Amino acid sequence: MALEKAVITNLDKSEDIKVMFNPKEYVLEKKTPWSEVNVFGLDSPPVQFTMGERKRLSMELFFDTSEDKTDVREHTKKVEELMLVNAQEHRPPLLRFSWGSLSFDCVLEDLVQRYTLFANDGTPLRAILKAVFKEYATASTQLSNTRRESADHTKRMAVREGETLSSLSAREYHDSRKWRAIADANNIDDPEHVAPGTIVELPPLY
Repeated sequence: MALEKAVITNLDKSEDIKVMFNPKEYVLEKKTPWSEVNVFGLDSPPVQFTMGERKRLSMELFFDTSEDKTDVREHTKKVEELMLVNAQEHRPPLLRFSWGSLSFDCVLEDLVQRYTLFANDGTPLRAILKAVFKEYATASTQLSNTRRESADHTKRMAVREGETLSSLSAREYHDSRKWRAIADANNIDDPEHVAPGTIVELPPLY
């Protein structure tokens, strides 16, 4: 069976960058921060959840061109360019790191390049890139995947493409005439023209 190579895909351009050598290991990290609440007189302050943090995927990527004596930066610069701003999108590109069953939509957050072998003229022939990828998902994607309800059962969700408050009301309340409750709760003046991706609260109906 042929060795499956890890691939970094530039989703903006639909371009694949195959790593030269698969990483020896990778680390997935996620934090759930809790903030301390200052209450006078307590030995240990209570904690309160604020919001989750995105996952991070970190690894070292190895590059070596010592056999053909070419500049290894011809390969490493392809990874470095994934941190450059896309002139059309006004941001660095969105990426997907794929290897076997791992598929991680992300951006390249941090990159450290270490060169460890050189030709006689100083041309670098070997490099180790320490890369940290940060999970990427839009607010609308997260809300569509996970319904969240507060203590009073108020829902929050993203408006879909082509959706109006009337159709949203019909979908959630099974009554298109309840759109006014959504508009009032979110201070929306034009219920027929709400931008896709807008996060709105759906108040409970009593």
